[in-house]
Amino acid sequence: MELDRLFVDLDSVRWADVEHAYGGAEDVPGLLRALAGGADQASEALDELWGTIVHQETVFAASAAAVPFLARLAAAGVRPAELLALLGTLAAGAEEPGAGEPGACRAAVAGQLPLILPLTGAADARVRRAAVRTAGCTGDPAARSALNARRAEEKDAGVRAELLAALAGLDPAGGAAAAAGALADGEPAEARLIALMICAETGVPWTAEHRETLLSLLPAGPLVRGGADPARDEPLRHIVDTLLARDTDTDREAACALVESALLLPAPEARAEALWAAEHACLVSRSAPARLAPAVVPLLSDATFGRKEALLPVLELLGGHAEAAAPALAAFVADDGESADRALEVLARLDPRQAARLLARRLRARSPLSGGGTAALAGPGGPGSWPDGSLPYDPELLNALRIELDALAEAADPGAGAPERFTALLESWGPRASAALPELTVLCERSPALFAAALSAVCPPDRRARTADLLRPAAGAGPIRDRFAAADALYTLTGETGPLVGALAEGLRSGPTPGGEDGAAAEPAGPLGNRRRSGLVGRPSGGPIGIRTAGAVPGGPGEHGPAGEPVAELPREIVLAKAAALGRAALPLVPRVRGVLATEGRRSPEGLAERIRAAVTLWRLTGDPAEPLTVLAGILAEAADGPVHRPEPVRDCARALAELGPAARPVAPALVALLDRPEQVPAAVFALAAAGAAPAGAAALVLDCAERDTDPVSCLDALETLGPDALTPEEADRLETLAERDRRVRLPGPSPRLSVRSDQRIRLRARALLAGRTDGT
Repeated sequence: MELDRLFVDLDSVRWADVEHAYGGAEDVPGLLRALAGGADQASEALDELWGTIVHQETVFAASAAAVPFLARLAAAGVRPAELLALLGTLAAGAEEPGAGEPGACRAAVAGQLPLILPLTGAADARVRRAAVRTAGCTGDPAARSALNARRAEEKDAGVRAELLAALAGLDPAGGAAAAAGALADGEPAEARLIALMICAETGVPWTAEHRETLLSLLPAGPLVRGGADPARDEPLRHIVDTLLARDTDTDREAACALVESALLLPAPEARAEALWAAEHACLVSRSAPARLAPAVVPLLSDATFGRKEALLPVLELLGGHAEAAAPALAAFVADDGESADRALEVLARLDPRQAARLLARRLRARSPLSGGGTAALAGPGGPGSWPDGSLPYDPELLNALRIELDALAEAADPGAGAPERFTALLESWGPRASAALPELTVLCERSPALFAAALSAVCPPDRRARTADLLRPAAGAGPIRDRFAAADALYTLTGETGPLVGALAEGLRSGPTPGGEDGAAAEPAGPLGNRRRSGLVGRPSGGPIGIRTAGAVPGGPGEHGPAGEPVAELPREIVLAKAAALGRAALPLVPRVRGVLATEGRRSPEGLAERIRAAVTLWRLTGDPAEPLTVLAGILAEAADGPVHRPEPVRDCARALAELGPAARPVAPALVALLDRPEQVPAAVFALAAAGAAPAGAAALVLDCAERDTDPVSCLDALETLGPDALTPEEADRLETLAERDRRVRLPGPSPRLSVRSDQRIRLRARALLAGRTDGT
């Protein structure tokens, strides 16, 4: 192999001047050369390239620069199927705005068609299939004749399906006709399945014949194995999503009827695919839960439906439309099977009181600390992921929890049993759970970080003085997390700020620093409590911000316990949040906060985010905008000129400037400059509106972003700050459409359930904004 010929101009590329997902691309030449090395070395290099020059289907300037070398390697027989798959993804990837010339990566792959198209005739069907897809992804009409010629000769079913998909991408109108022909001509099942997806994608009216053909091909999973298009790797879900995206009553009904029919198929694998499609429909469509509930709920009692636990994610998304499932879920829980805890969690959404009683009984039936009875309290997202108040106060359950707490007090490590499962629930009950005060008192003496917040929450008024006396020693000395938790609880009980300010000062001195010299962030080993925070740094109203675990920060300097074990530090995010919530009571912390602001050497996104939080904290402590404004203006300029694939610091800085209100007016020109970047528009308008400097047409710009699901929360923040009467009648109609449309707002989140709830909150906020208009239109 003439490697020198393949890499002849590799070093002439100015790799340091182009970027991939993690910054400068100086490492790319070595990775490309490694592809031609030994098997292990090549596999590792390929994995690296999948994470750098393409990252979550996004491509960068370095991606286009790498394309010629990848194509040469594939043509020379170096991992051709794998490298062609990478090239196809590069051609189809979404480019970051400003990352070189628009369409540069796709054009670069198209420029390599003379090397790619001959591979559509390779001996290996996997190579032919990958080459066909890559050619199709270029969008270059020049590939059509070669692919049509290949289709006339190709015998492999998978490659024929890929040819049909590629030709449809190059010529949608012709692709729709070819798809119809494939359905009528008895093409292989793989090609007919692709044809159905093309029919859905190209807007062909979805008929009963389409539905019956698709049902006859389910389960579809085996028919798409070996394909390289991730968008089509779950055909039933893809078609349902595509029909719902058409946004007509007819197509919504067609999508739901398709799912309904698929749920009745006898094959377990087909039903599993139908459940995935049903779950997705509920995630993206506001009307789907009501429409699908009558088809899903009876399956919980259907003896022919084998895996009842597979229904639970869908039942949860059905919400109140699944109320009829509560008795069957209760029976599921009573059976005490492997999925009983998950069923209990779903039941808590439908019938919280019954769920509380069942949990109490399960706790009594199992030995303390076994973990089985309380796993449902943690939820699928980890300990404490249920929102506070998800189970109502129940005396029977309180007694069961007291037994568990008593067992924790006897354990060698009270944190080992994930006590946040108990404490989060007790905190939500408040003084009604005061009977647990003795157990929490004992536990708090051992580990304030884990139990102080719950202790202060359940403490009744007549016991506050005594409980405060217990907390004061821990609030003044000891490991920082214990000290902070005790001081925070003491503040909640008595309003004393001195111990808490002292703990915060220590936290600012020793807290872990995000983004060290190498830009890596130090991550705490466990969750720090799921407390809803306003803005960037926390609630201005105060209240405990509990520490849920005592895990150590790996590699951090930290403190040490009596046996020399590492003791976790207090993340500065928590410290700054609490300091900001205290306001002027935390004025002694100003020098320490300024110390955080002075760390200009940390230019990683994490380091910038910390300085942004510190600037807002300083503003809340002093009320003087001068210094925070200078810092935020500098960060905004620095971040705005940085890599465009890291927009978070710019957005966070704009949101921080919004907190300064009119004081941020001097930065208005820099914020206006962000209006050319669609991903930054919502936060920039939010800040401009708060400063009283919103330009004409700001609401229309924000609505453009909202309609694309770009930063929906900042969109609503901006529109609310502009005010309801800033909307023209046309803009109000657009906002009403967003609030009442069937398609949910897409928001990032740790779980689908939370994404749906976020959509509901966005919808309520939009309706409230519209209701506030005074012109009556």
